[in-house]
Amino acid sequence: MPDHPTPSARARELVAGAYDTHVHVAPDVMRRRTDDLTLAARFAEVGLAGFVLKSHYVPTAERAAVVRAAVPGCAAVGAITLNASVGGMNPIAVEIAARGGAQVVWLPTVDSANQRACTAADPEGATPPMWARLQADLRESGISADPVEVVGAGGAVLESTRQVLRVIAAHDMTLATGHLAADEIETVVDAAVAAGVRRIVITHPEFTSQRVAIERQRALAAKGALLERCFTTPHSGKVSWETWLEHISAVGPRHSVLSSDLGQPFNPPVEDGLALLADRLLAEGHTEKDVRTMAVDNSRWLAGAAS
Repeated sequence: MPDHPTPSARARELVAGAYDTHVHVAPDVMRRRTDDLTLAARFAEVGLAGFVLKSHYVPTAERAAVVRAAVPGCAAVGAITLNASVGGMNPIAVEIAARGGAQVVWLPTVDSANQRACTAADPEGATPPMWARLQADLRESGISADPVEVVGAGGAVLESTRQVLRVIAAHDMTLATGHLAADEIETVVDAAVAAGVRRIVITHPEFTSQRVAIERQRALAAKGALLERCFTTPHSGKVSWETWLEHISAVGPRHSVLSSDLGQPFNPPVEDGLALLADRLLAEGHTEKDVRTMAVDNSRWLAGAAS
């Protein structure tokens, strides 16, 4: 594996107690840098509280329960992503995931209409996401599903979306907006707030298929949503570090949450992601309080952990 920077001791201390709310680790349908049990032990060693197990294809609540039992010093959190493999906008799947202990619900990612239709090429030199190859394999095999729609042609959320939002609210789960387009994100957040959803995060708004403008980010923050600032988005060249940092400053640290989105074999160790972000933010003039707010306070809120 390539050499990667090592976080400073100061950064490690600042992110102690944080949850990484967005990791991709084995077992998975794609090759990953590490597995969930190994990662849990590493998190416990470096003082991180836990992580949210994200899969684009399968629910992870049962996996998370096994990890918590095997490594008591690390709290793994289960989730579900509403892509075609779980039936899309399927309130029954969300209800069962909730009863199994899942905390986070991602709206469609790889199967969102926006991601499927997005023609914006990644910037030159950007590393493509690992799921792109799998999606291509499914298409070539003739088993690719239709895009998962969340908002109808008239701009209103679909009834299936409203049903999902009601389940999320009933179980006090966390809504993550997945790979929806900016207009869809705003519509869904309004519907989520109306449905009583308390915990909302805008999934990597700097990602190539989102590109949520600053003014819209501010408007979403005013509605109570947190903006997710993922390590991999600038690290993989999908956006510049300068733009990523500008967005945090423009919207405000209290409205941002740090996550890694790590687990790819070619990227840094997952347990280093939050601390590497802390070092970057400190170097750019952010205060230790800013870092603690984004890395620890806000991540614990989304993970459903006690303060």
